[in-house]
Amino acid sequence: MGGNSSIPSNMLEIEGFEISPEFKYPLFFLLLFVYSTLLFSNIGVLILILKEKSLHQPMYFLFCNLSVNDLIGNTVLLPQLMAHVLSTKRFVTYNQCLFQAFHSHTFGSASHIILVFMAVDRYVAICNPLRYSTIMTNKTVIGLSATAWGVSILLVSVLLGLTVRLSRCRSVIRNAFCDNPSLFKLSCEDVSINNFYGLFFTVLVFTFSIGGIAATYIRIALICWIKKNKELNNKALQTCASHLVLYLIMLWTGFLTIILHRFPNYPDLRKIAYILFHVVPANLNPIIYGLQTRSLRDKITQIFQRKTVISI
Repeated sequence: MGGNSSIPSNMLEIEGFEISPEFKYPLFFLLLFVYSTLLFSNIGVLILILKEKSLHQPMYFLFCNLSVNDLIGNTVLLPQLMAHVLSTKRFVTYNQCLFQAFHSHTFGSASHIILVFMAVDRYVAICNPLRYSTIMTNKTVIGLSATAWGVSILLVSVLLGLTVRLSRCRSVIRNAFCDNPSLFKLSCEDVSINNFYGLFFTVLVFTFSIGGIAATYIRIALICWIKKNKELNNKALQTCASHLVLYLIMLWTGFLTIILHRFPNYPDLRKIAYILFHVVPANLNPIIYGLQTRSLRDKITQIFQRKTVISI
């Protein structure tokens, strides 16, 4: 529908992917495997951190925020996507679409903020080890966690609040899922303020994210270079490498999604990039962090050794 008349219906159609019949089930089972792996790894790490007292440290509690965010962000995306892979009728209500868009954008912004706070934690641990326990207290960790979620929810609420006010003259979401640009493109009204706030939102999150990560890592690198302490350098490499890898993966998949939104001639690439932005970091977070972080790696190894002994 291309006219300016408002649509009273609350139902929307998701465009989705054009998938050949022979690829439907392989793609479904691939997504099911990815989602199952994501659930198993993130829930497993959460349970491990909560059960093991030796892991009750600020770094791991901050990482719990990341795992919870990954679980929520992907649970609102992947099950519906899997259902739409098999179905030719891809309909959702406007409220369901809004719900998915809210959690999807919250997932993105919260990921950036949490990773910045994790970088600050690493900076304090490496550059101010004697003051670490007095700076990174439980109160500080709770405050940082609340700030990450609170700021994300506030920014996304305003973002979608500007979209909800618009009347709709279309009913097809030109995407494989619901997000804010897809929702406000349903309207025939002037969406200049939506584009302006969307740009402000993106610039604010990315500036804070890149600026925060760059500032902490430059300071860490300078301290290591000035002190020329081998033990300090090893500690910095061990604790920072995994964090930086996760951040760069998330940053570039996020950039790709934003850039491709500006090129309507590549709709399928944009859809794939957005799914990768959700799925890749969420699957790699517990794996990379678990392998690179000694305490967490040791606990995982102990559990597997214990299970091997029991089975024998």
